[in-house]
This record gives sequence, C-alpha cells and structure tokens, in this order.
Amino acid sequence: MYGSQVPRTVCSCLAVLTSLVLSTPATSHGAPVSAEKPATHKIDFEKSVRPLFVKHCQDCHGPDAREGGLRLTSRKNILLRNDSGEPAIIPGNSKESLLLHRVSSRDESEQMPPADAGTRLTQQEIQTLKQWIEAGADWPTESEEPKHWAYIPPVKSPLPEVNSSFRINNAIDAFVAKKLSQQTPPLAQSPQASPARLLRRVSLDLIGLPPSPEDVIAFEKNPSPAAYEKYVDKLLKSPRYGEKWARQWLDLARYADSNGFQADQLREMWLYRDWIINALNADLPFDQFTIQQIAGDLIPKATLDQKIATGFHRCTTCNVEAGVDPEENRVNQIFDRVNTTGLVWLGSTFECAQCHNHKYDPFSQQDYYQIFAFFNNTPLEVKQLGKSVTFEVTGPKLAIPLAKEELKTREQLTAERLALQKQLNQRQKDLKTAWSEWEETTLALLENSEEAGKIPANVRKSLRTEAEKRTKKQTTALTQYQQQQDAEYTDLDQKLSQVREQLTALEPDSTLVMVEMPEPRMNNIFKRGDFLSKGAAVTPRTPDALHPLKTNATPDRLEFARWLVARENPLVARVTVNRWWAQFFGHGIVATQEDFGSQGDAPTHPELLDWLAVEFMDHNWSMKQVHKLIVMSATYQQSARITPELLEVDPYNKLYTRGPRLRLSAETIRDNALTISGLLSTKMGGPPVYPPQPKGLWRHVGRNAPKYLTSTSEDRYRRGVYVIWRRSAPYPSFTNFDAPDRGACVINRSRTNTPLQALTLLNDPAYVEIGVGLAKRLATKGLDSDMTDRERIKYAFRLCVAREAKPIEVDHLTKVFEQELKYFQDHPQAAQKLIAADDRPEGVGASRMAAWLYVANILLNLDETITKG
Repeated sequence: MYGSQVPRTVCSCLAVLTSLVLSTPATSHGAPVSAEKPATHKIDFEKSVRPLFVKHCQDCHGPDAREGGLRLTSRKNILLRNDSGEPAIIPGNSKESLLLHRVSSRDESEQMPPADAGTRLTQQEIQTLKQWIEAGADWPTESEEPKHWAYIPPVKSPLPEVNSSFRINNAIDAFVAKKLSQQTPPLAQSPQASPARLLRRVSLDLIGLPPSPEDVIAFEKNPSPAAYEKYVDKLLKSPRYGEKWARQWLDLARYADSNGFQADQLREMWLYRDWIINALNADLPFDQFTIQQIAGDLIPKATLDQKIATGFHRCTTCNVEAGVDPEENRVNQIFDRVNTTGLVWLGSTFECAQCHNHKYDPFSQQDYYQIFAFFNNTPLEVKQLGKSVTFEVTGPKLAIPLAKEELKTREQLTAERLALQKQLNQRQKDLKTAWSEWEETTLALLENSEEAGKIPANVRKSLRTEAEKRTKKQTTALTQYQQQQDAEYTDLDQKLSQVREQLTALEPDSTLVMVEMPEPRMNNIFKRGDFLSKGAAVTPRTPDALHPLKTNATPDRLEFARWLVARENPLVARVTVNRWWAQFFGHGIVATQEDFGSQGDAPTHPELLDWLAVEFMDHNWSMKQVHKLIVMSATYQQSARITPELLEVDPYNKLYTRGPRLRLSAETIRDNALTISGLLSTKMGGPPVYPPQPKGLWRHVGRNAPKYLTSTSEDRYRRGVYVIWRRSAPYPSFTNFDAPDRGACVINRSRTNTPLQALTLLNDPAYVEIGVGLAKRLATKGLDSDMTDRERIKYAFRLCVAREAKPIEVDHLTKVFEQELKYFQDHPQAAQKLIAADDRPEGVGASRMAAWLYVANILLNLDETITKG
C-alpha cells in the first residue's frame, strides 16, 4: 500500500509536470534543439526508439518499475496519465510533450535521465524522439508482459485422474490429491477424523455453535456418509447459519454501531446487520447480494430490503469533531468506498492508485477516479449543529414503516398525549390563579417546625424572600414545588410521562442508506490524492484491464454493480470462494486474500480455485452450495492430527495433508461457551445488546459520550453478532481474541496467542457468568436419577469438546471436584461468597456449586474447547 505522498526521487521526476516550460529546450551539451520541422521520413520504432528507451529509461520505467506512474513498455502505457495527471507524450505535438521537455531540459532537478541513473540523450537521439512524436508516436508491436493469471477469466479444467488409494468425494479431492501425488516423495491423505471431532468441526464451521451431546452420540452410532450429509443439510437450513457467516461479512463491511473517531457516538445501523443475516439464511444469490448492497436504491421499484442493503457503504466512519471540513469528510468516505469495493470484490489494492498509478497492477490513477465517480453522486453526510463548530451524522436515512396495528396504537397514544397535555396546561393555569392562597398557606406551615422540616431548604428560603426580590431560579423552584404538592397535577404529569414513553417505544426504526443526488457532481482526478488539487476531468468508467462495461448510457452505481458480478469478471468469483475456503481451512488457496495482484501470492491449487469459481457461478452464485461442497470433501474431513513427517513436509498445511485445526474467532469462542453453559439465547435481530463487561471502558474524552447499560434480560446471553460494536471501545473479550475495531475493511483477522486471552476466559465478568451457568447445568444434571458425579464429568466433556473423555481425564477432574468440595464444605462462608444465593439451584448447596464451578472453569479454558480441530 502506498501513502498519500510519493517520494520525490530524481527518477520519478520524469513523469511529474512542472510549471517551468522552456521555450528553447537544450541538449545535454547545451546546444539548442533545432526548431525546424522534423524530417518527413518515417522513424523506425524498433530500430531507433525502442533501443533508446531500453538504453536510457529501462531501470526506472520498464516492466519491473513504474517511477512517477510511467512505464515505457507500450504505446498504451506511454499515453496513460502518470502521477502528474498528464500523459508523457502527445502524439503529433512534441512541443507539448512532457517527455521531450524533460530529456531536453537544462535544469538538473528535472532533466532525464538524472546523472546518477544513466547517460543523457545526445542531440541526435532527442531529434529522433521528437520526429517520432511528431509523426504520431507509432508503436507497431506491444511489448507488455503476459497477462497476470488473476485477470484471465477462470475455466473449469477436466478433473485429474488420481490413484485409487485416495478418498475422492468430489472434485475438490481430485485436485488436492493430484497435488499430493506430484510431491517427491508422493504424499497421502490423513485418515478421516473421528465422528465426534468431525461433527463438532462442521457444526462450528457452518453455524458457529457446537453440536449437542445427543447429536454426537447418535452420529457415532451411525457415522455413514448419508448421516453426515443429512446433518450438514440440517446445519445449512438453520437460522444460526446466517448469524455465523454474517460475522465475516460485517468485518468486510466495516460494520459498527458508532461513527468512529474521537466522539464515536452511536448511530442506528442494525437493520443492515439483520439484512445480512436474513440474506445469508435465504442463500440470496451472491450476484444479487452484491448488487443490492452497492446499488439497491437504484433498482427499479426498489423494495425496502433492497434499500436497507445499501447500508454496506454507509458503514464508513464519519468524523463529527469540531472543525471538520464536511466536504473533506465526504471525499474521505468515498475513498473508503472505492478502496473497500476493490478489496472485497476484486481482491485488489485500489488505494495504491489514489495518489499515483498503481506500481504493480494494471490500475491507473485515472481508473481510480473513474470508479470514484460512480460513488461521487452522494450528499454530505454530516451537518453543523446550529452556529457551533460541532457536527452530527446526517445523510440519507430510511425509516421503517410501522405496522397497521402499531400505527393505530400510535394515533391513539398521540391523541391521548394531546388531551393530557391540554389538561395539564389547564391545571397549571388553575394553580397560578391560586398562587397567593397557596403561598400564604405554605408560609403558615413554616411557623410549625415539624411541618417546616418537610419542606426543602431551598423552598423555605425562597418563600421567606419577598416576591419582588426573588430570583428566576427561586420562582421556578416554588412553582415546581407547588405542582408537586398538587395531587391532580402530579397524576396528570405521571400519565403524560407514561404515554410519552409508549410513543417513544413506537418510534419507527431507521437505518443509514445510499441515495443519488438529482444533479450529478463533477469528477476530477485529485493530484496526489488531495481533494483540493483537482486535475483532469473524468467520467464514470471501469478499468480497461478488466472486462468492458456493456452500456451506451452514462453508467451509474447500478451499472457498476452489475459489471462487478458479470460472468466475464475474472476476479469476483475467485476472490469470494477463496475467502470462504480460508474460513474453513485457515488460509486461502491464494494466501493473500486481499491481493490477487502481481505482488500477491500465487494460488497453491490454481485449477481447484478456478473450478470452484466457475462452479459457484454455474449454480446461481449459491454460497451454501459451495460451503456444502467444501465440507463434504474428503479433504475437509481428514483428521487434524499432525505427525513429525507432516510437520516436516507441509508445516502450514498448504498441501492439505490433514484437516484444519484453528483457534475459534472471538465471537465463536463466546457463543460456544454460552451454548455449553446452557445460557445462549437464540433470539434473532433487533437493536444491539450489552452483555456484561468491566466497568469504565467507555469513559473517554468527547461530548455526549454514550453509556454502557448492561442488559439484564436474555439479551445479555445473545450471540456475538448482536453485541454493540463501538469503534473506540469494542467489546473487550472480542478485542483480546483479535476482533478488529472495524474502522476500516478487514479481509482476514489475525490470530494471536497472548496471556490476556487466558485472563479473559478466567476473569472477564461475562465468562464468570458462563462458568456459573455451566456449573449449575452440571450440578443439576440427573438429580432425579442415580447419575454420579463421574458421569456428570463425562457429560461435561461431551458438552465442551464433543468427544468421549479418556479415563485419565475423568479421574483427574473427579479428584479436583472432590478436593474442592471438601474445601468448601470445611469453609462454607467461602462457598457462599463465591456463589450468590440466586445462583444456587434448589437441591444443590453452595459447596457443591462452588466445586462444580472449578471444574467448569477448567473445561471452558481448555485449548481444545476454544479450538476447531
């Protein structure tokens, strides 16, 4: 990635415009170049011009370098706008061609090539170059390097023939097995994972939750391919599927419930999050999934859901700090939209071209701002608060219409509010009329010390102050006290407050969406990415390096979205299936998920990647179909056990010699633990929730800071996808397990191991509650039967890691339980302090609950519990 400034190296100056224009360019020897008309004979490019470029310019402007945004490798490249915003030559006009000016210049700071980079051109060479430009800069043969693999549309290769010793469930296995057989010496697949581990793996992968012990035991009794497929189909139909896979997409969409930056106030975006979950559960074809998020508002007769979907590009951060330049803020948001679109759908680092031509990939700065133009027809997204220097988020919002019953209730409550307000106003007038009598009566009470003591001190002082000498504050205090003492007034005021609360609860939910302005904006290249430094004008257009945009009209965001998911696009399907593959196996077939360009990694299994991409498109862009293909493959179902031999030949499992073994994501660790404890709520959708977290984390500098009001209902136990996401302070246990702040698009989360993670699982308030929940589940299991504590421990193992516990593991945990039980029986006060009265189920004493809590904590903190293997 490149920053907003390109170093001003001597070499890069070849493609930078300067304000100095010499009327009589000179040769390197100082002699003026002849102003006469160049000779009319044709310049042979191959014999006279190409050798000149190779001799003097190749190191800085050849196929491996693009200093100043210029490559002298083809006519197309030399005519491309370089970092200055202008082309190096203008065919037929040598006088206005920057290239000729620079090679002829006397100024050492701009003459090309610089003294330390090569020999200067002779007068004859300059004359040759001038004649070539004047004659039209003919370039008979293109000398571009071969097209990068990622820009060639994928095709399905025939399935390779492989040795019968391999387990081949589908095409994935054929391609992987072929690669294994080509190694020296040839490699074999690992055995299939045990039924319990396989069922837990696929359940965590597809719905982000572990299987029940009952499902595991049933599958162990019949671990047939048919039984496995039936279970996979059940997972794919589960509403939990969308909740699990939404997490990855929300990282891409940089979804959050706050604006970002210093103030980081909250905003409503959760309707977009719910749209993602519902779309994934419905297996909305990915091409429509894309179009609706980028341009749902422009679809003819757009539905409410299609408009909500455009929240994808309203998830950008928004700066509302004092002194913000609203236009700069808007432009930065569009930069983010272009960059995010490039990363998510094209696997391309577009941001490199924000300030200069991409140095490695075939995207110019002009390409960047032509894409920018598709998103540039949007209104300002902040507004000034009155005459202050502060702002608030605005821009297009969509209010969700209320149901008929809600509208009727709202009308009734509104009428009731108006009636109550009218009665309250009348009562205020009545009290004002009776003021003198009330004041006299209340003053009389002051003579009685017992009655006077019931009157607030500020009211007593105000009453004793002469009326004409009372301050406004004193008068207000007396008025309020009079109203508070009036039963009729207080009754009306209380009823009015209740009605207002009911009306507030019926306020329609809203969400930020995209809309087009009626009048299009002008679009320009920004020199060096500076929005105040406008260069050449551009219009909406897609990069020439990719497939053409099929439209004759002025294209808009909808045309751009359709162009993205056209069959001819060589990138979208590849990038998407590769990202999903990485979620299952821990790394993509292309390791650099965000970069499919020339600086990214080559695919380890290119034929497999292309086969999956075409299969994806051929099956109506179905996400679930691709996911089922992956989990049904023998490659996925392999044991994750690693041997010394495999560690030697395939340490990072790039050849897929074994199944995946990965630490769970932050949200899944919590969801998994909640499921194990029996606390998980399956309630779907709605505003974000506030599970327990350490106090004081939301305290920060800034105005109107929101408060963290911990949920008290089942909301505190809902899935991680619904947890409030404040960018300046994301949920702490998620942060400790590598969740991003979502200030920008995140393609692939890091995966670390730190002491903080162990401390989180042991001490975080949410995980302490989860531990108590599991202890309660174990302590009450089989109370109405003859279930032993040893059997409860076996059941706990099934809950936590799915597999059957080994005898040595049961022995150890039984010993721990008995030791802790004896301690707490000898120290009942310690048990009562550890286990609150509300957490002691009937029939289970505090000592037993405390002992089970120790066992629960051990199991919840096992590496195996937080790992998919």
